[in-house]
Amino acid sequence: MGKTAFIFPGQGAQYVGMGKDYYEQIPVCREMFDLAGEASGLDVAALCFEENDKIHITEYTQIAMLAMEVAVLKAIRETGVKPDVTAGLSLGEYGALAAADVMDVKDVFRVVRKRGIYMQEAVPTGGAMTAVMGLDASEIEKVCEETEGTVSIANYNCPGQIVITGEAQAVAKAAETLAAAGAKRCVPLKVSGPFHSELLKGAGEKLGEVLRDVEIHEIGVPYLANVTADYVTDKGQVKELLTRQVASPVRWQQSVERMIADGVDTFVEIGPGKTLSGFMRKINRDVTTLNIEKVEDLEKLSHWKGV
Repeated sequence: MGKTAFIFPGQGAQYVGMGKDYYEQIPVCREMFDLAGEASGLDVAALCFEENDKIHITEYTQIAMLAMEVAVLKAIRETGVKPDVTAGLSLGEYGALAAADVMDVKDVFRVVRKRGIYMQEAVPTGGAMTAVMGLDASEIEKVCEETEGTVSIANYNCPGQIVITGEAQAVAKAAETLAAAGAKRCVPLKVSGPFHSELLKGAGEKLGEVLRDVEIHEIGVPYLANVTADYVTDKGQVKELLTRQVASPVRWQQSVERMIADGVDTFVEIGPGKTLSGFMRKINRDVTTLNIEKVEDLEKLSHWKGV
């Protein structure tokens, strides 16, 4: 029998109303939203469920999304389904940390609240990100290296979709070169900064200071780090990898390929939207992907288990 991975999406999939059905119907989920509020000093339930503009601002998006992801994770645990491995894209790596029991959940919430604040504060004027469709990673890497200014790869999402990040002028110039080289499309992203670029290094260093006081437990479930696309086997590596993650490329495609090579044949996407399921179809169509976003989606787990 194959292995199961729990995977968690990153920023961009958030929307007002996400997780409200879990909050209203499942007590342990309500507890998670309340705990996120206690750890962050925010009314996280209101942030997620009531019409507002803050939910799309990095400082608030991250804690809101993580609260929803951890709430759904707890609901899934009540069904008895457990992962063999876990991973998450960017912010989603903290959902994976919760699934792997690497930190107390309250600490995960506390750290992510600070991460959102530091990333928002560190955003320099003139930063940008652009999704590049239809070119190989090696070609994109080469263009980034040869472009004047700061521009690099932020996300290796899936075959044919890579995100570049950095100074707006350098990103625009690289996109122009990539379009001329045969990219199908270069789409500027509506983001508040050049995330996962060296311009965010200061935010990562501040986060490292917060992580210094956090207790790291023995890793309960194997999880993969964005920075390396490899398993984290030593709890002593966790803080350094999370510190580096803020300004390093997210190696999502490589992480998924590593899990598949190790026998994972079912991926359970936990949280808002279906972004990772979409990437999965381009990475490998032969695996099973289940998306658990609404309370009724929990039935998919029952059918899958044959209950």
